[in-house]
Amino acid sequence: MSVTREETQPLAIFFEDDGLVPNSRLPFLVYRQAIRIDPSHSEHTIEGLFGAHGWGQMWRDGIYDYLHYHATVHEALAIARGHARVRFGGDHGQEFGLAAGDAVVLPAGTGHQCLSCSADFVVVGAYPPGPHMQITRPTKDNYRKALETIPKVALPQTDPLHGRNGPLVRLWT
Repeated sequence: MSVTREETQPLAIFFEDDGLVPNSRLPFLVYRQAIRIDPSHSEHTIEGLFGAHGWGQMWRDGIYDYLHYHATVHEALAIARGHARVRFGGDHGQEFGLAAGDAVVLPAGTGHQCLSCSADFVVVGAYPPGPHMQITRPTKDNYRKALETIPKVALPQTDPLHGRNGPLVRLWT
């Protein structure tokens, strides 16, 4: 049995550049209940899924409670346990409730911040091949540098949940 729900198509959202958080010309993707989670090995399931589609440099943790973005790499986040309220797109972005089985893919420059979460909240994060992730805080100087860096970030060759023919490959052109 597949660990993904093939019929799940992501919600694609565009966030505006707000002068401190650049966001992206590419859509932020939200995959609701896209991963079949078995609580006895949810982190391993997600890591296997991401790894099978070439997304590595994985980690397990929560989402930082301060606004930040990554100007050098795109990021996939899948909720392994618990639930959280996360704002994406910067201070003027949009809040989402996320729960185990949900996943999001953030194009480079997309602001994000955890506003609240359950005590058992665990996220698995991953990145496509390329530069290592760097945490960028929203300052004028960082913003200026990010405007030069973000357009140089290569597009992923695969969708982290569905592989070479997944929605991300079609939506991020």
